[in-house]
Amino acid sequence: MNNNSEQSAKINDIAGILKILSEPNRLRILEKIMEGIHCNCDLGSALQIAPNLISHHLSVLRTAGLIETERDPMDARWIYYSINPKKMEELRVFFKDFFNSDRIMPRRMTCGPSLVQKQSTGLPTSN
Repeated sequence: MNNNSEQSAKINDIAGILKILSEPNRLRILEKIMEGIHCNCDLGSALQIAPNLISHHLSVLRTAGLIETERDPMDARWIYYSINPKKMEELRVFFKDFFNSDRIMPRRMTCGPSLVQKQSTGLPTSN
């Protein structure tokens, strides 16, 4: 796979994560889980969200790889949710690199009235 294909796939992956996190309750849930491990009922109480909605949002976050689950060893009906640190680091690195101001390049003249004017006057068209 070439670098453009990899970058395109990565951007599509990140766009999917951003779409998931654009739901305010999911972002609130993720923020709460970042404070430490929680069960469904803790999250529902703390965020005043119905248990069925908490379960739905947790499922979406888990499928996206943002959170991890662990069943209680004494009673498997209890599930504890925690942050997936590997995924968080991956997102942190992506956004740090993506928004790096060193990536910003000057506009190259490739079209528009300014290019036509420069071409007609014989001025160089780069930068």
